Parts: sequence; structure tokens; C-alpha cells
Amino acid sequence: MRRERGISELYADPDRGDALVFGRRVGATRRGFLGRAALAAMGAAVGASIPFSRHMPAGLIPAAFAEAGRPGDLIAEKDGLRILNDRPLNAETPPWLLDDDITPVGRHFVRNNGNLPERGGDLTGWTLTVDGAVKRALTLDLPALRRFEQASAAVVLECGGNGRAGFNPPAKGNQWTIGAVGCAAYTGVRLADVLEAAGVEPNAVYVGYYGEDVHLSGDPKKTVISRGVPIEKALDPDTLIALEMNGAPLPALHGFPARLVVPGWPASVSGKWLRRLWVRDRVHDGPKMEAPSYRVPERPVKPGSDVAPGAMRIIERMPVKSVITAPRSGGEVRVGHSVEIRGHAWSGERAVKAMHISLDFGATWRACTLETPRNRHAWQRWRIELTPPAPGYYEVWARATDDAGEMQPMVVPGWNPKGYLNNAMHRISLTVKA
Repeated sequence: MRRERGISELYADPDRGDALVFGRRVGATRRGFLGRAALAAMGAAVGASIPFSRHMPAGLIPAAFAEAGRPGDLIAEKDGLRILNDRPLNAETPPWLLDDDITPVGRHFVRNNGNLPERGGDLTGWTLTVDGAVKRALTLDLPALRRFEQASAAVVLECGGNGRAGFNPPAKGNQWTIGAVGCAAYTGVRLADVLEAAGVEPNAVYVGYYGEDVHLSGDPKKTVISRGVPIEKALDPDTLIALEMNGAPLPALHGFPARLVVPGWPASVSGKWLRRLWVRDRVHDGPKMEAPSYRVPERPVKPGSDVAPGAMRIIERMPVKSVITAPRSGGEVRVGHSVEIRGHAWSGERAVKAMHISLDFGATWRACTLETPRNRHAWQRWRIELTPPAPGYYEVWARATDDAGEMQPMVVPGWNPKGYLNNAMHRISLTVKA
């Protein structure tokens, strides 16, 4: 698929980006009061005056443009998702389609590394093997797996590369914006119970997975992806072998007949189309476990730097994050009328304790109502009712803070070669009409 030039690339040089987007160099004046010409150019570009223009940072890409030109290409089984790649299939959900507390299957993002297994919904010959550093190797068909105690939970799954499109210099890979995330309800069995039945050896360190997905080369001997988690995370009672999604058998796109659901960690460890769980006496070394895959520098690095494999660490807990689901970016409201801003917030293995929004480019912040999660590892609904003070162009910035005090940054956090863990604040544009 042809890759479009992203607006982030225009802003490698903030002043030049302003010149390209607005037709003149206005960026330098944005550090303080905007001159008349600059303000006129920017107002014309966004279609309204900008009441809080004095607070706009230099080189800020207006939210009105940041999500422009992103069509909702259709997948037969999905509702309005944007396709980033068709081989393998990867598609993200526009933020306004993530408003449900439980993400419908038709609106849940898709992240594949290979092609789907050919079995479709046929269980003929399917078994799950559990072997390695265990006392008793297991071979389980679906009825045998279902004999373990059932467990259910709503769980946020988020791609480690969600937000990759925001990195500059650009990072290679699917250019996810904000929509590689969803919160579905999963039912299955606890991975810990299955491992207990196998009898984990004292030297067990990691559990790696293997799936039935097909390598893009078509070679059945090649493994597409085989990642894993430390034995402690595998034995966490919230880690599941899921058999159902939103009350129905797992759809083919989401791992039928069985997948891992590992809460709070990048979705790449929640392997789909399971056929084997290998208990290891060392850190798992399957495909996509090696650097730089799903690893970030141990220390901050200069953007664009080469990072030695030994100077990178495996991504584990995902960072605090939030999304604005309503109104849709580019929406309009009449002056004097209130508007409800709402969305979801989550934070890896933690809970979110506070949610704030700003209408004046981060100069001031307003506290939102924040609901408790449905269960641990589900996202949390937040909302606020407000009335913009005057006609014009506004940006709504959303900032979550978790129970350890970690707060979303205003800009893209530390650069890394693969563009992981971008938890910068989500922004939308809102125009107030007289």
C-alpha cells in the first residue's frame, strides 16, 4: 500500500512546518503573542479565530489537521476501521468509534504479523500443547481446556506501537495514530491453572507462545511471531487463555479458537491462534523477541540515533494513556451552548486516579468526572460538561494521571527506533460558532 506523507514529517523544522501549512513563517511568533499577519493566516487555515492563540506552542500541528485525510477503509468484518496494511492485515479504529465501554468486535483494532490460519471456524485437529520446563507435558483439545475453571474480564489490549505516527524522525512500521487499542470482554481459563496442571519446574523463567498464523512467505516451517512473558506474569491470575470475545467464540481475526490475554502489557504478548505454550528456563528467544522488536532504549537517546541491541530493554508495562471519543474532532458547537467531552483512560497494570482537559493549549486544566473501571485492567470512562467562552477555534487536550503519579506528556515521549510507547495527550479540534 502507498504510504502517504504524514503531517508530522512537515514539522521536523517547526518554523518550516508553519510555512508549509499556513503559507508563511508564523512559528517563531507563537512563542509569545501572535502578530496580526500570523494570527490571520492561522485563523484562515483552521476556519475561525483562535481565542487562546497566545498559548499555542511553536510548531504545534493543529488538531484540525492532525487527523485529517484518514479515510475509514472497510474490512468486511469491521465497522469503519482504517487499513494501514493489507499484507498482513492491520487496521486501527478512529477514536470516535471507541466510545463504547466494551469495544464491539466490529470496532476492535486488528494487528497481525502474518496471514490468518486457514482453519476458519473448524476445530478439526486443533490441540494446545504445554511443554518445556514442566513435570507433565499437556495436550489439550477444546473440551479439555474448558474443564478448567472459567474466568471473565474486560481487558484493554493496546499495540506497543500505538501512536507511532507521532514520532519524528519517523519510525518504521505501521503508522498507528491513536486507534490501536480496544477494551473487549474475554472469557476463558486462567493460564496459571493450566500451568499448575502441567507442574511448572523450579527453573522456569519464561513462557513463550506459538500460533497457527501463516508466514507471509507461505513457508509452513517459518514462525511468524513467538513472544512471551516472565513466569511471574504468566502465573498472574488475571492472565487468560481466552476462548470467547464479547460473549461469542473468538472471531478468526482475533485468534480463534484460543488466544492469550495478558493485561497491561503490549498486545504482542497476547498471542493469537494458540497451538503451543513453551515453558522456558531462560528468556524466550522466538521471532520478534530480539532487539529492536518490542524493545526501547534503557536510557534516553537523541532522536534518530542507532541504539545497540544490548542497550535496549523488553517492553513490559504499558504507560498511562487516554482517548477522546466524543465529540469527533472537527465538531462544531454554538456559542453559549455546553458540550460534553468524554472518553476513556487506562494505565497498564495500574488504575487511573485523575483526568483533566485543557481548552487553552495547556495553560489551565479542568478536572473531569472519572468512573471506576468495570474490573481491574478495563479502561475507565471520563467526562466533563463545559461551555467554551467565545466563538472561535479551540483544541481539547486530554491528560490522564495514574495512581503512581505518572502523567501523560504533552508531546511525544522519548524517541526510540521502532516508535513504541507514545502516550502523548490526545487532542481534538472544536469550532464554536456565533
